Amino acid sequence: MINLNDAYALKEKQRALREGFSNDLGLRVHRSISWLIRSAAEQDDPDAAFVFLWIAFNSAYSQDIGIAYHVAEKGRFKSFLNTLLSFDSNDRIYDIVWTLFPKEIHLILENQYVFGAFWNHQNRVEGYSDWEEQLKNSVQRAKIAMANKETERVLNELFDRLYVLRNQIIHGGATWAGETNRAQVNDGAEILGSLIPVFIDLMMEHPQHVWNSAIYPVIALD
Repeated sequence: MINLNDAYALKEKQRALREGFSNDLGLRVHRSISWLIRSAAEQDDPDAAFVFLWIAFNSAYSQDIGIAYHVAEKGRFKSFLNTLLSFDSNDRIYDIVWTLFPKEIHLILENQYVFGAFWNHQNRVEGYSDWEEQLKNSVQRAKIAMANKETERVLNELFDRLYVLRNQIIHGGATWAGETNRAQVNDGAEILGSLIPVFIDLMMEHPQHVWNSAIYPVIALD
């Protein structure tokens, strides 16, 4: 999880650069850093840290797209991730994925309890009785991608799983500090705590990119 001093250093960089930001970028970054700082206070509570880190992520990638907002959430953050990868000329994301957390990412990708099709089957949603085959195929794709160090594909698969974990926690499908799900919560918080500061930094380093309007913009009262 992120160190509080590192979070404040990112805030200082934001203050130094914000005059060159569009309103949309400025709002996204400001909100995201605020939640990143909050997450840094939860060094001993990975559940809370994960929630605050996901809010920081959400603050960075969400955009105002009207009533269709909830239709393709994963598609939106995958597009955001791919944009950041295209900006990452110094391979900072690459190094996190392949140097810091390859083992943890591998374990998350193989974990059925953060695989959406598994839960759809458990909840008797039609069309997911073959969830084991779906998981096997997904893991196989991920293994090929990891063998070839295809960061984009692995990152997309990883955030697929972390999104399921996010839903479990946010929608009351997990117990705070419970004995189950510890590995994925701990690893998820550590991975997000390393990636999200880089995501924010890459956004600040590319103010010329067209960052769409943030969802729930600030509305001044008359």
